[in-house]
Amino acid sequence: MTDSKLAQALFAATDAEFRDAAAHIAADAVRTPLLPFPAGNGRSIRLKCENLQPLGSFKIRAGASAVAMFGEGPPAAVATASAGNFAQGLTLAARRRGMAVTVHAPETAARVKVAAMEALGARVVEHPFERWWEILSTRDTGADDGAFVHPVAERGVVLGNGTIGLELAEDWPDLDTLVVPFGGGGLVSGIALALRVLGVPARIIACEAETSTPLAAAFAAGHPVRVERKPSFVDGIGSNSVLEEMWPLLRELVDDVIVVSVAEIRTAVRALATQSHVVAEGAGAAALAAALSPTCGGHNVAAVISGGNIDAARLAEILSETEGGQATSPGRPT
Repeated sequence: MTDSKLAQALFAATDAEFRDAAAHIAADAVRTPLLPFPAGNGRSIRLKCENLQPLGSFKIRAGASAVAMFGEGPPAAVATASAGNFAQGLTLAARRRGMAVTVHAPETAARVKVAAMEALGARVVEHPFERWWEILSTRDTGADDGAFVHPVAERGVVLGNGTIGLELAEDWPDLDTLVVPFGGGGLVSGIALALRVLGVPARIIACEAETSTPLAAAFAAGHPVRVERKPSFVDGIGSNSVLEEMWPLLRELVDDVIVVSVAEIRTAVRALATQSHVVAEGAGAAALAAALSPTCGGHNVAAVISGGNIDAARLAEILSETEGGQATSPGRPT
């Protein structure tokens, strides 16, 4: 498979382009901290807390960067396909510039995310997951609802995500392993590209939930393949297949894929809340679960906690799951 036009453009991205993206999003996104997590065994794990962004997700970087790419003559309306986090970031940035926003969301999207999209001023249209995935794959919403902004395979999106890599390189030069949740590949690709441009030789690990493993399947087959997606509370990652236009980036930039169980992710959500006072949604907690996996390796490991938009009832349920009155922690004795 030859590189997609998107991949060709991004492989040629420069330090200056990532720094321009950082300047473009400065009014919307914040620089997030690297917090320590008790790992033991001589390893240092730090949490890149994108859950602390104004909208609770790294997607504010992507959305603001994508809107900035329109320049001085933006369209009157935009549309996207999103389970919630990207749409929130896009809507915040677009509405500030007077643009109407339509979000095509899967019916499985967390209710807290749907409510947040609507509160920001987006019109939300929900679809069965298969139809939503079709929109995501084809960019055809079936309606004249504005210029389509892809939540993953968009140059501005990937450059915006790469600003996380700039911060990691500056804040932890000794970083040797990075763990990133895999949804569509825009996050891991952006960070990996920025680190490569800056000469940081960190090992890049993508993580997936056992309920949906398109990237692991693609690496096993040598090309994107269709997989079964089972519903779970981990709604921020997981799809039917790796997008064809993202595959050239992923096959070169990602060194390994770690698949974690839903139970491990639930335990990681609980550990983040009880040990680090960090509220994470399932997708974000998956990165910690993978970082604590015996197969992860590395001495200085950063886990990208991609978002914190978890339903309150779900969080309360997970926090109530204890053993002997004590909250359990992944990778540590209980």
